[in-house]
Amino acid sequence: MVVLTSGLLWKISIFVLFCVLSRSKADESSKCHSNKSPCVVRHLGELVQENYGRPGLSHIFVAGANDDGMKEIEVWMATYAPGSGTPIHRHNCEEVFIVLMGGGTLFLAPASNASFPGRPQMFAIYPNSTFIVPVDSVHQVRNTMGLEDLQVVIVISRPPMKAYVYKDWTTTHNEAVYHFPYFEKKLPATSYPISETDSAIPITSRMDDLQELVIDVDQTYSDELR
Repeated sequence: MVVLTSGLLWKISIFVLFCVLSRSKADESSKCHSNKSPCVVRHLGELVQENYGRPGLSHIFVAGANDDGMKEIEVWMATYAPGSGTPIHRHNCEEVFIVLMGGGTLFLAPASNASFPGRPQMFAIYPNSTFIVPVDSVHQVRNTMGLEDLQVVIVISRPPMKAYVYKDWTTTHNEAVYHFPYFEKKLPATSYPISETDSAIPITSRMDDLQELVIDVDQTYSDELR
């Protein structure tokens, strides 16, 4: 027969209380996504993925202004299938990209006093590369590598993003279509998710072939100005 002394009862009580509290915290952690309470650690697989009516896009708000109350920055994860990408656009916030996998092309027309973006500069992007898009610089990111998805982490300042979308690189700044919020369930018909200019840009499977893209963009841009 076991004699329960006061000291042993106290130790058992502490152990039971510890088990109850540990279980309670585990239950709260598992429910943090359903009641929108803040979570310290989350698994990317539990976050909502959406394409917002854009073919080839898978977008995740890792930390957003609407769902997470972010005030200074937002963090996204975006995956673009071969041939897909962002619209040609600009916005009033800074943007940082980190390429996790795949490759593609950054098209960038730095902010200027011209009435339209003009011919963009082209930069190859690849795994473990990173780049910054300055405020109000017209740009587009495309998966121009035909073998695999392009996946990036994106950080923007001053959320939520307010953007202007361009039909092509000769669209004037006054003609660009305002989007707020930038990510909507379906872009209006007056916006242009993939530009007519880009349809002339081929998909390449090798970094060495990016020079051919420069020639194609130059030719397409010249044709538009005629």
